[in-house]
Amino acid sequence: MLPFLLLGAVVCCLVLAALKSQLSSLRVDHRSWSDVVAALQPVQFDQVTSVARDFLEPREGQISLEPPDMWLMLGGKEGLRRMRDNAQLMLLLAAHAQRWNFDEGVIVTERIRRDALRLRQAVRRVEVALMFHSVLRRSATLIPFYLHEAASAYYLMRQRLLALYQTSHAGLYPRLVEVL
Repeated sequence: MLPFLLLGAVVCCLVLAALKSQLSSLRVDHRSWSDVVAALQPVQFDQVTSVARDFLEPREGQISLEPPDMWLMLGGKEGLRRMRDNAQLMLLLAAHAQRWNFDEGVIVTERIRRDALRLRQAVRRVEVALMFHSVLRRSATLIPFYLHEAASAYYLMRQRLLALYQTSHAGLYPRLVEVL
């Protein structure tokens, strides 16, 4: 009976998290460009890049980063939270760029939105794996894969956003590079 209750609680938590995520993505945000940029939190992007490239650019000796190193490079729970929060803000910044370059902005914003979903999903999986790692040993072995996915999604989002601003609004580009 206890396993069924535990399973039911986990399923309920996952459904609630999915609903919360969906509702937050539907909310319209009317903040100005400078307010959104000011809300971005610092992330060690050079470290994120190292973890992302380890995953995105395979080369000889593909096991160069150990899981504890990746965890530290990404800033642990706090770093993942910042990346997740910044992902929403980067999506808003891409939506702002649609005003200046609609055709490219729509496509890039959709790509960033999909990257943000991947990032959010990877962070959520890390959180669940950490919560249940003593019960579900397999979940702990998957954490490095989720860290790679989160870092890769964040890396791609940042690169896409900067490229969009470079072609759409070069005047705001230097400020965005400075903050991101």
